[in-house]
Amino acid sequence: MIYRELSEAEFNDLQSRILYEDNHLLVLNKRVGEIVQGDKTGDEPLSETLKAFIAQRDGKPGHVFMGVPHRLDRPVSGLAVFAKTSKCLERLNAMFRDGEVHKYYWALTCARPEPAEGELQHWLYRNEKQNKSYAYDHEKNGTKLARLRYQVLRDTDRYHLVEVELLTGRHHQIRCQLSTIGCPIKGDLKYGAPRSNPDGGISLHARRITFLHPVRREPLTLEAPVDWVQLK
Repeated sequence: MIYRELSEAEFNDLQSRILYEDNHLLVLNKRVGEIVQGDKTGDEPLSETLKAFIAQRDGKPGHVFMGVPHRLDRPVSGLAVFAKTSKCLERLNAMFRDGEVHKYYWALTCARPEPAEGELQHWLYRNEKQNKSYAYDHEKNGTKLARLRYQVLRDTDRYHLVEVELLTGRHHQIRCQLSTIGCPIKGDLKYGAPRSNPDGGISLHARRITFLHPVRREPLTLEAPVDWVQLK
């Protein structure tokens, strides 16, 4: 297998954003606009870029494995987890599916959730053609239960920093549920924000994850720094 050679700047940038790595898994601080896994755009996903990075860094002439146990939407930043072995991928897939990975996000919202902390429960319907989810307060045909907990961390006159603990993993879940209670995420035009962000992303960041290492079974808590928390 021949992988493309990364430029020095690209190589150093990726290296600086690796938050955790061992023989089994790699956790990267994803930027807005990057895709985790290949899609219809044909753009190179991080899974392939990281293969090239490891081949180049470690001098690997053969195949590099890089599995994707979960996704982050393109306009979202933060913790992206990759599996470096098939055994690790299989175990991580099961852990994400069974709720054994605890995921916390930071969002800047355009309105303040009331009350300041609580739990949201909706039934979400995914419209594939629109690539958008719709929330209902009762079960309907084709919907899936979506649950999250939230807490307001900080306020300014314009925006509100909200921490979200994701209890289920549905399509556009945080974006849809916060919008449904009148608190769209900054920059998220699809779900009701009044204006876009300059970088084309939305102010939603996968901030922290806590889980048992899928192979060593040791507890891991990882955090991804974020650069928009100034709340200007």
